[in-house]
Amino acid sequence: MTMLRGVTFIAAIAVSIAAHAAPVDTLRAFVRDVKSGHAEFTQTVTSPDGAKKKSSSGSFDFARPNRFRFAYAKPFEQTIVADGDKVWIYDKDLNQVSSRRISRALGATPAALLAGGSLDKDFELSNLPSQGGLDWAEAKPKAKDGAFQSFRVGFRGNDLAALEIVDSFGQKSLLSFSAFASNAPVAPESFRFTPPAGADVLEQ
Repeated sequence: MTMLRGVTFIAAIAVSIAAHAAPVDTLRAFVRDVKSGHAEFTQTVTSPDGAKKKSSSGSFDFARPNRFRFAYAKPFEQTIVADGDKVWIYDKDLNQVSSRRISRALGATPAALLAGGSLDKDFELSNLPSQGGLDWAEAKPKAKDGAFQSFRVGFRGNDLAALEIVDSFGQKSLLSFSAFASNAPVAPESFRFTPPAGADVLEQ
């Protein structure tokens, strides 16, 4: 009876391990299967020496392909909108808008991971140890002369929970998502942007 229980226990562990997808596979499934979504987020930016931190928060919506909206509410209002053709960045305090073609703006960037970029073409993917209750995958841009060193994507189950970005200067940005709603319908007007009257518009 003791041996039978031991065999059953080992079999149960094997089934559990087999059923638990590797983080890289979860990331691929997220990009492949989740076509839209909504979440709230907080963002913490840490200087390369770890001495300075800045925090902000807002909401995030996306609909693949190539449409997303980050609406920063605190401490300053800023909106980043990808409409499928261009990426628009609007700073309310400065009343300034910048835009660039989405083909130039995404590439091997964090936004490409969310917008549905070509993961295996643009990134080297690897599994990382679980940390903070999340399963982590790492994506390193194959292009070595870009603006980012690496990205870490954290999942809670199959839900996107965090995105950590390290830029080429060693600055770290951590976006923590809450109330993530996979495949939630998002109104098309969320991804439309018209520069406000009187705003300075910079084309890049």
